[in-house]
Amino acid sequence: MIYVSRLEHFNAAHKLYNPNWSLAKNKEVFGPCANVNWHGHNYELVTTVKGKPDPDTGFVIDLKQLSLLIRKHIVEKVDHKNLNMDVPFMEGKLASTEILVVEFWKILEPHISEISAGRAKLHSLKLYETPRNYVEYFGEE
Repeated sequence: MIYVSRLEHFNAAHKLYNPNWSLAKNKEVFGPCANVNWHGHNYELVTTVKGKPDPDTGFVIDLKQLSLLIRKHIVEKVDHKNLNMDVPFMEGKLASTEILVVEFWKILEPHISEISAGRAKLHSLKLYETPRNYVEYFGEE
């Protein structure tokens, strides 16, 4: 099994805030991430697919096609946006990195097979919120 990864970048703002809690509790739990005026991150998304290389191309997946897919379905929807207010697939959801990466999986996973003629499957998504903080998701609920 071969694992192939693509790195994409986007910038977005969000606020961690549970509407069922008081402002004081939100500040206690989320600290400065509950800032009423939002805050932003320079996100890095690593998409890893797995599969066997095509005998004609040697590719598990065409990385250009993977990049186009990620940019069309994810980056264009979230880049320079407020995740809490501007992104329909995040509506009504807490805009944590953990929730965000699960939503990305739901969007990308069905398309991987389409662009790889069934050769590749989505293996993992790694979403860096900061250079030191990231979440990794393997599609398991």
